[in-house]
Amino acid sequence: MNRMVIALLAALAFGNVAQAATAREPARMVDPFVGTLGDFGQLSPAAVAPYGRVQLGPDTAPANHAGYDYAATQLTGFSHTRGVGVGCGGAGGDVKVTLAYGDPAPSAPIDKRHERAHAGYYSVRYGPGIVADMTATRGAGSLRFTLPKSGQVTVVVAFDHGYSKHIAARWQAQPDGDLRASFSAGTVCDVGTYHLHSATRLTHNGKAVAAVWQGDAAKDARVMLNVRGGDIVELRTGLSSVDPSAAAAVRDSELGNRPFKAIAAKTVADWNRQLSRVTIGGPPKQQALFYTSLFRVMQSPVAIADPDGRFRGSDGVVKQLSRGDQHYTSWALWDNYRTQMPLLALIDPERAGQIARSLVRLYQSGKKRWATQTEPFLTVRTEHAGIALLDFRRKGIVDFDAKAALAGMVAESATLARKTPDEQIEAAYDDWAIAELASDLGETAIAQDFRTKALSYRSMWRATFRDLGDDADIVKARGLYQGTLAQYRWAPVFDLPWLAQTLGPKFQPELERFFADNLFNMTNQPDIHVPYLFAWAGDKAETERIVRRYITQSVPHRYVNSGVRPQPWVGHSFALSPRGFADGMDDDAGTMSAWYIWAMLGLYPLMPGEPRYVITAPMAQNIRINGRALADMAFQQSIFLSSLRSLGGR
Repeated sequence: MNRMVIALLAALAFGNVAQAATAREPARMVDPFVGTLGDFGQLSPAAVAPYGRVQLGPDTAPANHAGYDYAATQLTGFSHTRGVGVGCGGAGGDVKVTLAYGDPAPSAPIDKRHERAHAGYYSVRYGPGIVADMTATRGAGSLRFTLPKSGQVTVVVAFDHGYSKHIAARWQAQPDGDLRASFSAGTVCDVGTYHLHSATRLTHNGKAVAAVWQGDAAKDARVMLNVRGGDIVELRTGLSSVDPSAAAAVRDSELGNRPFKAIAAKTVADWNRQLSRVTIGGPPKQQALFYTSLFRVMQSPVAIADPDGRFRGSDGVVKQLSRGDQHYTSWALWDNYRTQMPLLALIDPERAGQIARSLVRLYQSGKKRWATQTEPFLTVRTEHAGIALLDFRRKGIVDFDAKAALAGMVAESATLARKTPDEQIEAAYDDWAIAELASDLGETAIAQDFRTKALSYRSMWRATFRDLGDDADIVKARGLYQGTLAQYRWAPVFDLPWLAQTLGPKFQPELERFFADNLFNMTNQPDIHVPYLFAWAGDKAETERIVRRYITQSVPHRYVNSGVRPQPWVGHSFALSPRGFADGMDDDAGTMSAWYIWAMLGLYPLMPGEPRYVITAPMAQNIRINGRALADMAFQQSIFLSSLRSLGGR
């Protein structure tokens, strides 16, 4: 590895993380309502801690994939889990709580004038004036209701609710009123099943209620309370992958008897510490969008190990971590290996090491392409984990078993899909990562075999992509999963010198035509790297022009995942508003938010697996990463351009 890169990453890792972004706290600059309107991000304003399992927030009618729509006027309750900007129909919505006077109605009107949120906190007034405040820790949540008048209220906790396929639920109340449950549901896209356990404690004006919960043990539990105006009813819930008793231990460990305000303040402090890993100057609105994007980046993957170090793996087996370690899941690697994982490697190497160890454990327990039937939490898909591991290791994150990782990657290669053009390119990238990691570990024979295997895609690329045909702009042409042939043409980033050599003098003109004909799709992942190919080829100014246009201007977006729009949707790709993203753009576990962050920094990880970046002009001022000024770092030198071009056709 380039020694300059190692020194740079070491400096970033040990900088002063606690330095404040501005006089304002970054956590309070975050606007969780960004991306919560319709199909503009599929996000939620739920209260969440950094990388937290609990996402405690509102469910509305109508709703997006995360249970909420900013335009909705009816509230249906508050649930504790959800995916982060994922597609299909989303997943989560577990442990749904409603509180109403008398018999609960299906929904209640939202007072939008009294709805607010920042990082780690959400509040709303609804119905006859009930105020609901909520905050969360990694594995627990506190939901507090302030009641406007005297009367009888009904509290309902539902375990059969969710955004994906409900499979099973069972609750049981302890003699002291502690409500414990186990439930199962379909993961994102209903591929696979996750299994969770919860424990909920109900208090009235700070005193535990020895409630006699009633209801269908396979659906929901309910209790009625007599209240006065100004009373506070609070529910504190812990989640665990182990069992209901472990969920109670999570709740008691992470929340304890601390007042709601103290819990919320601690979560805000945690967010301030994490968000301050990257600080910028500039106009307040620019800072707000930057920190909101970083807030989304820092919600995935999800930390699931309980405070005692126990967690259940994707194979359904309970495992024990050593002290101080953490296990992560809720993978969306097909999306976020491109931008979000490299960003975590840059700004939080210690956490990246934990994520790397989690991926190695995933390989060792029988890693599947999509979710299994025994997941410990909602998840999406795990392709390209090996690329992420190679990228981590080459950036100095070496505290994981690379030999075990290599063995898992080699075994997985035989199972990769290789029928369609996109599958062949993606499998080739995985095989390239195997060859590179094997070479780094001195496994020469494996490296040679997989380098040959990786480059075998080239004949297909020549036949399919060198000269595009009439189907170049048809989404899903020739069996593509998403995207067009014109977009996947540029996908082999691990083999760019060969691609450029093959196109020859046509390389840059073809890139220019790609953007001139509006064939670029900013709303999905397969081609989001393409603007940076100009800088790789030596035309940094053109990359900067294109990136700035998509960051700052209203542009015509032609694509949805299923096809080409009859008329382009015209608007900003990223905005500080509930719309947030271009129409149809899912944030996909921080992938698109991370793209925005890279653009603001003036860097891009064009080739995950290599410790180098495309360098462009930063779009933010006074950038500091872990306390170090970006302008003082080795990014000033062309550590990417001077070396990647020399890889040739290895």
